[in-house]
Amino acid sequence: MSAPGTRASLPARLLAYQAERFPLVQFVPLIALFTFSSAAYSRLARGAPGFVPASLLGVGAFTAITFFFVLRVLDEHKDRDVDRRFRPELPVPRGLVSLGELRLAAGGALGLAGALNLLVAPVLLVPCALVAAWAALMTVEFFVRDWLRAHASAYLLTHMAIMPLIDLYTTGVDWWAAGAPAPHGLPWFLAATFLNGILIEIGRKIRAPEGERDGVDTYTKAWGRASAVAAWAATLALALACAGLAAQAIGTGAWAWIALAVAAVACAFPAVRFARSPSVDTARSIERASGTWPLVAYLVLGSIPYALRWSGIAGSPP
Repeated sequence: MSAPGTRASLPARLLAYQAERFPLVQFVPLIALFTFSSAAYSRLARGAPGFVPASLLGVGAFTAITFFFVLRVLDEHKDRDVDRRFRPELPVPRGLVSLGELRLAAGGALGLAGALNLLVAPVLLVPCALVAAWAALMTVEFFVRDWLRAHASAYLLTHMAIMPLIDLYTTGVDWWAAGAPAPHGLPWFLAATFLNGILIEIGRKIRAPEGERDGVDTYTKAWGRASAVAAWAATLALALACAGLAAQAIGTGAWAWIALAVAAVACAFPAVRFARSPSVDTARSIERASGTWPLVAYLVLGSIPYALRWSGIAGSPP
């Protein structure tokens, strides 16, 4: 923290904050891909020609990024007491930014996202409101904070339920904005997203014994190392099944199942390594695999099939 009178401006401090806690260079391409693939999946499932307007897709991607940033800020509020006590090196407890300043930034981004949706497709404010309502419940931990904190599985499931709600918005950039019925493959796509969120959440909270910290909740601490790895592997298998069925629902060929299976097996290897030799490095490899799987899944479900359809390689150009 700078000395009095020399403190950096709020934009500069927010820029430093995002580099640590919400790196835009990492999240913007991933969330933009997620939004594009979601809209492409909906388009393919509906058999609709063309694609959503670029302006609508841009607003959709910005809104999705805003959702995840707001969730980051809400987590800062939810965990402020634990962070102050056990993780003083983080930006908020060390004084880089205040919770009030983060609320200002998140509120500004959310207000802009709302205005843009109102401009291009007012109906999309409905899924936006669903996401906002669930996020608010998450922040107060569904009014059962102590119970949820004592039941890691319930905490995980209730908090990750926001992922398919975000997916209702990103797929809705196509079908909801067009006033069309929900595409027939949507339940499998939403299920895959829900499981992808669980996979990421478990994967980032698997720790080697030397990586555990007092006051920091992890699934290896809550469930035990073997059970945490088993839960992660089971989630990956279920995510593979749901993604495969989602791909099948839009008529994607056998190549999609093969690509998803190969990716799942490759992502499972770090879990095997960690189970055999738990260390900080092998734990990090699980976290990396947890982020790689959704990237591959959304490419296979939306971006690649749409590109193949557009090129005429698989069916008529859209």
